[in-house]
Amino acid sequence: MDELAIVDRRNLRRKLSFWRWAAAAILAAAGLALFVFSGWSEVTERARDHVARVTVSGLIQDDRELVQRLERIADNPSVKALIVTISSPGGTTYGGEIIYKAIRKVAAKKPVVSNVRTLAASAGYLIALAGDRIVAGETSITGSIGVIFQYPQVKDLMDKLGVSLESIKSRPLKAEPSPFHPPSPEARAMIQTMIDDSYDWFVDLVAERRKLPRADALALADGRIFTGRQALEGKLVDTLGGDDEIRAFLAERKVSSDLPVVDWEAPSSTLPFGLGALVAEWVKALGYEAFPGAKGLEKMGLDKLFLDGLVSVWQVDGQ
Repeated sequence: MDELAIVDRRNLRRKLSFWRWAAAAILAAAGLALFVFSGWSEVTERARDHVARVTVSGLIQDDRELVQRLERIADNPSVKALIVTISSPGGTTYGGEIIYKAIRKVAAKKPVVSNVRTLAASAGYLIALAGDRIVAGETSITGSIGVIFQYPQVKDLMDKLGVSLESIKSRPLKAEPSPFHPPSPEARAMIQTMIDDSYDWFVDLVAERRKLPRADALALADGRIFTGRQALEGKLVDTLGGDDEIRAFLAERKVSSDLPVVDWEAPSSTLPFGLGALVAEWVKALGYEAFPGAKGLEKMGLDKLFLDGLVSVWQVDGQ
């Protein structure tokens, strides 16, 4: 290959590299502009009078971000009411407790409606109790009032493997119950006492919020689940329906039906409008597959879920 051909090839590479980087820069600038615009749009939406809506979904945990969001809703004079949409099988009792209390702080300042969707059981129903009105679908699943404590037991497996674990403890109940041996009667009694105490608190809350005699609340709190129709009959919810019934209740509380409903969502860890995936694909198409970080633009902050301690959760398989 002669020198002139080599020079031409080098120039071509430089031009191709320039346009690749220029295209990447343009995409990045466009993504940033859309991100800023969407953020500004959210700010202006929340500055006008509106009805806020938050969604509680999936397994319930100690969600500090949601609690802080509810605090901002309580303090925002532009928020005239709150709709809490619930689609959850439950979760930790403490997680349900702090979200319940945060919603009640909102209710001290403005009307709150709990909207039971497909499933609001256990700690999900606990959160629904925080609303001034509970609206459920006719076939929604709710209830499962109760508390459970579970832990694995691996002693039989360890015996088969010929593995044992020895422990020296300050007192017999330290680190009990243990997955490495069956619980002693004292350890079982200790855990049962904790469960009973949390259960009594839950039942008292149902009786107080639903204005039921404690005996009636206790009869409903045997762990069973209910359809929306059954829950209405048992006075666990106030009405059946959806958006129209929610608006009707808010109208009774002098909240204009003309106010828009604005979703107060958790801050996103990805670029808006799916731009993370789009940018990643464009960067790959431009020939920069050597940058593995680009592939992760659409998946950031993935959490691994662990539920520890006392939980109030409905499990479909009954385990």
